[in-house]
Amino acid sequence: MQDTKLRNVAIIAHVDHGKTTLVDEMLKQGGIYRENQATVERVMDSNDLERERGITILAKNTAVHYKDVKINIVDTPGHADFGGEVERILKMVNGVILLVDAAEGPMPQTRFVLSKALELGHRVIVVVNKIDRPDQRIHEVVDEVLELLLDLDATDEQLDSPMLFCSGRQGTASYSPEAAGTDLVPLFETILDYIPAPEADVDAPFQMLVSSIDYNEFVGRIAIGRIERGAIKQNQDIAVCNYHSADAPAKKAKAVSLYQFDGLGRVPVSEATAGNIIAMSGIGEVTIGDTICAPEAVEPIEFVKISAPTIEMTFSVNDSPFAGREGKFVTSRQLRERLFRETMKDVSLRVSETDSTDSFNVAGRGEMSLSILIETMRREGYEFQVSPPRVLYQEIDGKKCEPIERLVVDVPADAVGSVIEKIGSRKGDLVEMTPVGERMKLEFLVPARGLFGYRNEFLTDTKGEGIMASVFDSYAPVKGEIQRRNSGSLVSFETGESVTYGLYNAQERGVLFIGAGVPVYAGMVVGETPKQEDISVNICKKKQLTNMRASGSDEALRLTPPRQMSLEQCLEFLADDELLEVTPENLRLRKRILSHADRMKALKGGK
Repeated sequence: MQDTKLRNVAIIAHVDHGKTTLVDEMLKQGGIYRENQATVERVMDSNDLERERGITILAKNTAVHYKDVKINIVDTPGHADFGGEVERILKMVNGVILLVDAAEGPMPQTRFVLSKALELGHRVIVVVNKIDRPDQRIHEVVDEVLELLLDLDATDEQLDSPMLFCSGRQGTASYSPEAAGTDLVPLFETILDYIPAPEADVDAPFQMLVSSIDYNEFVGRIAIGRIERGAIKQNQDIAVCNYHSADAPAKKAKAVSLYQFDGLGRVPVSEATAGNIIAMSGIGEVTIGDTICAPEAVEPIEFVKISAPTIEMTFSVNDSPFAGREGKFVTSRQLRERLFRETMKDVSLRVSETDSTDSFNVAGRGEMSLSILIETMRREGYEFQVSPPRVLYQEIDGKKCEPIERLVVDVPADAVGSVIEKIGSRKGDLVEMTPVGERMKLEFLVPARGLFGYRNEFLTDTKGEGIMASVFDSYAPVKGEIQRRNSGSLVSFETGESVTYGLYNAQERGVLFIGAGVPVYAGMVVGETPKQEDISVNICKKKQLTNMRASGSDEALRLTPPRQMSLEQCLEFLADDELLEVTPENLRLRKRILSHADRMKALKGGK
């Protein structure tokens, strides 16, 4: 039997195609707010980092009411690094809304999320968003979406998917690209007509697959998922099992509290029935992919194993001369506790101990997910060091294989040559090249390690106009040596405070990262030089005053403004013998071996 008063739908799309903005409007028009209630933009991006960067990091659940039907909506992340989130969320819904930008068309992440939805046999509503953009090319984008569906072996029914034309920002939808809509009613109507209601066998024993995890300091882990069959009451006894470890005995637990999603909040309920998406607390070690069922019918639900991480960094206790000055949490015990706590929430993250008690290996899906973890910890008051990112190799059929990314770039026509040349030097292969208006869309298969440090070069080569996006494609035999960086570092020679006179002499050697009056220590990286070797500079050097005065000797020294580096730029810049010191107030690049003499010895010994 079907629960006709319910629909479960996920919104999937590439980064920046307007998922969260559209959900905002659906909430407003779904009557979630009071008449006079103040609202914020992108209300679903609830944490500070999401709001600053304008990206969704964690999938969020919400629900709106249209007519007398409750529509559960899951807003999914678009970034490839959070692809693990998307895969799991699709298990909770009966259909998807595929959002495509009216100018950019389908991008790599569109392809990735759509292929996952089609594999599960979901019905798809195609929404061409941002039709009010001046550079929109609606008709070409519609053709591109149909080509993509054909490419991904969609069924006849999926090829006949309804198409709507929206402006998420203005909150309008229409059935035709020519006529602008006035509200989102066409979208709500299409969801009701086209997305099937969930099958609900209320009398069978309870069963639910955990598709998402939330974490709360007070109640611990909260399991979120859709009830597959049966019903559950508060404080009922339950059993927890997993499809991939079927031999292990089921763990006994109790459903301490149950919540359903409504609008922007969670509403406590005393019972819930099949088809509903609920959150449940009271199970200690629950993880994504576990099945929660009635103790008398322990049957795990099949579940795709979460893809293994492809990139790793070492987080260690800060041991620089400035250690402990700015952070609140500085010990290895606090660092260890925080990293393992993160694995409670983020299942694509792996934390492992190393030989040293002061450092931990943290593996994730990509640089983006790790840099967000670093930034979050930094804001919480942690002080630590991180190594440059490195890829994780796998042994397949006796061969050492590395992760390959599918990279799609959209660049002005005059930048194509330099992009192909740079990617070629990083062992990338050009797969496809299509003109899009006056721009070019290029698709490459490139080793993940070849993309480290490339983004800055890419933005320079395309004069800031290029768009690049990558998604994990497959593992392939290692492609040989790739040069990480073709510039050297300017390294401070002594500890002290930077002085204008010393900086003025150093800036002839390269680009500086710091200005005057900044505390520095020996071994700290203070700039970049175009030469391929490191240069030691003395930026604490003061001018020797003499009693002889020459005309013009006291002219003001002009300093070039220093280059301000963001966290991502710092991680991309790191050479293999360097570390990034992260504190709540500063990001400092440094050499692993701080003493100049010891560095020279190590260099000679390594040759």
